Amino acid sequence: MTTRPTPHVLVSGAGIAGTALALQLIRSGIRTTVIERAAAPRPGGQAVDLRGPSREAAERMGLMPGITRHQLQEEGLIYVDAHGRGYGRMAMEDFDGQGAVAEIEITRGDLVEVIAEALAEASALAVDEAGEPLLDLRYDDAIASLTQDADGVDIRFTSGRSRRFDLVVGADGVHSATRRLAFGPEERYATPLGGYGAFFTMPSPADLEPDWFSMRLVPGAMLGIRPDADPATSKAILTVRGPHDPSLRRDRAAQQEVVRQAIQGAGWHADAVLAAMEEADDFYFDELVRVDVPDLAAGRVTLVGDAGYSGSPLTGMGTAMALVGAYVLAAELAATPGDPAAAIARYGAAIAPFLEQAKKIPGGSLSTMLPRTKLLSALSKANVKVMLSRPLRPLMKRMFLAGQGAELDLPATSADAALDRVSAA
Repeated sequence: MTTRPTPHVLVSGAGIAGTALALQLIRSGIRTTVIERAAAPRPGGQAVDLRGPSREAAERMGLMPGITRHQLQEEGLIYVDAHGRGYGRMAMEDFDGQGAVAEIEITRGDLVEVIAEALAEASALAVDEAGEPLLDLRYDDAIASLTQDADGVDIRFTSGRSRRFDLVVGADGVHSATRRLAFGPEERYATPLGGYGAFFTMPSPADLEPDWFSMRLVPGAMLGIRPDADPATSKAILTVRGPHDPSLRRDRAAQQEVVRQAIQGAGWHADAVLAAMEEADDFYFDELVRVDVPDLAAGRVTLVGDAGYSGSPLTGMGTAMALVGAYVLAAELAATPGDPAAAIARYGAAIAPFLEQAKKIPGGSLSTMLPRTKLLSALSKANVKVMLSRPLRPLMKRMFLAGQGAELDLPATSADAALDRVSAA
């Protein structure tokens, strides 16, 4: 009897997409090496959600018990004015958990931890015929260079090691180094959307309505304060319109000045947010871009998650695309482990319609969401009041659900069967 050939896959990036992919691969008996540039897993981060296909993928991967343990308590979104008075509510239950706040919300760091725990449990059982573990997970390492031919990819790592793999998967985010090395420069695939996003942890203001994501709209910007896993802290979330400026990359002082100019004098808790920003040790700032890679296969290299497809955080679908993409790619590799090239071609074709829908921004664009002038901002506020009023809420619900309508029939995979066997035992 002949044995089925199995590839050795390198996954660059140990975030949501990378760890989810590795989990499904080793469950399918595929040797997997995961590298992560950071020295350790990154905790915290803003809330991400699960809905539709991403929730189904999480359920099939057996992640829901862990996700439920870390699930945030959020009731919905409330729009507030300069004095903190609410003028529009989007309750989670009124939108069947598919609105601005989903039924299942969890911090990014907690979701990665849940997947990492499942990966550690699976790796303890995943060994080859010689008893060697199928998973090799390394932090503080990255791809320095890659050279490929028709049969595989030779990798030199920043640690100095070198190794050959049958397939390389870039799961290293919007600014993917893997994509740059195998597909070309970032500018070819990333389209600036006219603004920036920032978030960081701050002390919870005493007068916030518990369990509600509060949002203040000002000309050209949005300031939000969102519940965190710890009730004593909240996440400040900011979206700011502005021109593409590469000089802002890695310049924290300049980035914070962009935020300061956008919300200074905006009332509500703007001053407290700016004060917390100065001290935050988890300050994050990046340009809002859409990532489109028309063909997710470059020989024996492919991409998953933000590295290959992103509509920006404005879509609210980044986690969905990461989990679904990882699940489908793993399923296709498990279906034809001896032919990775065919597997990644099927993967790209299978998820393309889902991605196109998921990358759409509710409202159409950042300029529509955040008008620059006081007059247009006032009209936007009035529109929010009307559309979220009780008589028009059903119409708003249908409109919002239509905008979040990305669906995909997930394929069955041998990893699901492996999990079922372990659960039964």
